[in-house]
Amino acid sequence: MKKHLCIMAGDGIGPEIMSQGLRVLDKIAEKFGHEFTKEEVLIGGIAIDKTGSPLPDATVEACKKADAVLLGAVGGPQWDTIDPAIRPEKGLLGIRKALGLFANLRPARLFPELAGACLLRPDIVKDGLDLMVVRELTGGIYFGKPAGVEVRDGKRVGYNTMIYNEDEVRRIAHIAFKAAMKRKKKVCSVDKANVLDVSRLWREIILEVAKEYPEVELSHLYVDNAAMQLVRDPSQFDVIVTSNLFGDILSDEASVITGSIGMLASASLGNEYAGLYEPIHGSAPDIAGQGKANPLATILSIAMMLLHEFDLEKEALCIENAVRKTLQDGYRTGDIMEEGKILCNTTEITDRVIERL
Repeated sequence: MKKHLCIMAGDGIGPEIMSQGLRVLDKIAEKFGHEFTKEEVLIGGIAIDKTGSPLPDATVEACKKADAVLLGAVGGPQWDTIDPAIRPEKGLLGIRKALGLFANLRPARLFPELAGACLLRPDIVKDGLDLMVVRELTGGIYFGKPAGVEVRDGKRVGYNTMIYNEDEVRRIAHIAFKAAMKRKKKVCSVDKANVLDVSRLWREIILEVAKEYPEVELSHLYVDNAAMQLVRDPSQFDVIVTSNLFGDILSDEASVITGSIGMLASASLGNEYAGLYEPIHGSAPDIAGQGKANPLATILSIAMMLLHEFDLEKEALCIENAVRKTLQDGYRTGDIMEEGKILCNTTEITDRVIERL
């Protein structure tokens, strides 16, 4: 297989973790007989410094032509005081919009070797934690119209509109069911259909799409119950599909209970252009350039790319197994360090992963 990748290392620890992730990808390409060509482009703060824009037109064009896009991280304190309209984060929002990335896939996996970092009681996570939140990313209450703040009867009033059409729900449903087919074949749709009309439509469309995936077990939860169940018994979940607002909250809840944000990958997918794959941990400018960054989330994001963009299941599993074996053998970066383990810098932990591929 030959594929062309667009590489956006970005700011802070972005270049460090990206370079290590690409070392793993190159080893996978060698092992399985693939070829991945790479084009490096600018985004975020470094793009502002060099071009005056957090998302240059050249970056957008390159991403649209790529077979997949890899992102490191954006942002840092040196850009905190500039015009909010051109802050580094605008580059991330802009590329999501330009590529039509309407689905965010956020896995939350607790590696047994890192169980001590989990924020839940051991008896709760004894059966493991391995779920994925599929969040609708470009609709719902964050984008619905009308929205604003105005004066009514002498009082200030703020309002937003939660709105979805059936096509928006249908396309995110397909993403969720397809993801479940590559996992444990379970989908839980989270809504508030007991109160919201928009959620009742959401549930109707989910039920329609489910008929196309007879192998997948479908369940429904109201969002308040889903939030409770995530901390009461997270092992019951495989894929959670939900709206933009609910997904924003639940994906953060799911990720934080693992206790190791440096281990978590993500993907943003659309229909027209390639998907974007990135770690969720941010640019960590306080440790940039010191060899302290944890590259494992980036490495696992590359595994997600291989699986969801290219259907390379064996290659993705190879990476995941190598990461897990590295942890089993006691190697750690500073953010996940435990007593009695072997402390590694950014390059060393990647070396250990590559040895285990």
